[in-house]
Amino acid sequence: MPPSPALDHRPACAADLAEVVAFPQNALELFFAYPKADWPLSVAQLAAAMAERRDSTVALLGERVAGFANFYQWQHGDFCALGNLLVAPWARGQGVAQYLVAVMEGLAREHFKAKRMRVSCFNANSAGLLLYPRLGYRVSGLVERRDPHGGRVALLQFDKAL
Repeated sequence: MPPSPALDHRPACAADLAEVVAFPQNALELFFAYPKADWPLSVAQLAAAMAERRDSTVALLGERVAGFANFYQWQHGDFCALGNLLVAPWARGQGVAQYLVAVMEGLAREHFKAKRMRVSCFNANSAGLLLYPRLGYRVSGLVERRDPHGGRVALLQFDKAL
């Protein structure tokens, strides 16, 4: 059995956006990663998010873009909040999300001297709900939100000391 390709990362660039916008496979997946976006995700929407967020990063599996994430909130010396975590359908189940969260934790410490990382996850996002506690995140809050159809959903807030 050949070794699996190594994971790596780099800052996201404009040339990555056309590939990343194809990661969400349906409106629900997009809602989990970027609740304010309209389905289908467009390059313009993702570019706008990148412009107002920090440290947009892509994970590479082999040489292919396999994941994307950034910070939607940051407070120097305190915390960063992870946003827009997306994994390519072909790369799911291969450790990309776990790797990318670890990379973003490092960037939070390095660029913002963050002592904590925050993540949020909707109640229907089983993959996220299973991932974050495994990575050491603890539930710190629960807030009510609305889905794109106006239905009530729970947004679980997680926190981890860095």
